Amino acid sequence: MKLKVCGMREPENIHALVELNPDYMGFIFWAPSRRYVDQPTPKLPASIKKVGVFVDASLDYLQTTIQEHSLDAVQLHGTESPAYCALIKEYGVEVIKAFSVRDQFDFSQLKAYEASCDFFLFDTKGSLPGGNGTHFDWTLLKDYPSQKPFFLSGGIGPEDSELLQRIINTPLPLHAIDVNSKFERAPGNKNIVLLTPFKKQLDEL
Repeated sequence: MKLKVCGMREPENIHALVELNPDYMGFIFWAPSRRYVDQPTPKLPASIKKVGVFVDASLDYLQTTIQEHSLDAVQLHGTESPAYCALIKEYGVEVIKAFSVRDQFDFSQLKAYEASCDFFLFDTKGSLPGGNGTHFDWTLLKDYPSQKPFFLSGGIGPEDSELLQRIINTPLPLHAIDVNSKFERAPGNKNIVLLTPFKKQLDEL
């Protein structure tokens, strides 16, 4: 099971996380976020994909940021259309389209995005586009109608190993676990001591 650690910002913390070798490392390029990145990001090993997280960004800003930070993937957390996602794919990056879920979700809306996205991501609906620190009702995913691989996000913490094992053992095309706030010392600063055993558990599932 792959791991994405999102909301990275501090250079020393990033270098420490590199030693753990997660599959994806996320950087937030949405100014209202407490984890907003406003400085150059370090080059990562080829084994770690660098993901830029955006919310309804202009195409100019997104393209410039992809180039300046050498992004491998773009995660779209706003109301971006399928046509917008298709344009982003032309920039040579993977496209991850995020959808917010609470106690219900209309999966029919995914069909329009099938051709223009590489992955879907399901996060908890809250006051912010992401990083709300709570779970949504994962049992809703039993109705997932697609074979497109997806990321699971939303308040996932060290205590969730048993719940994750249950969903990983289903036939769902779960591609990666996306973690953020529950593994932080402070916004943008991850606790590597907590992440190390969690990564080991995922590797064994």
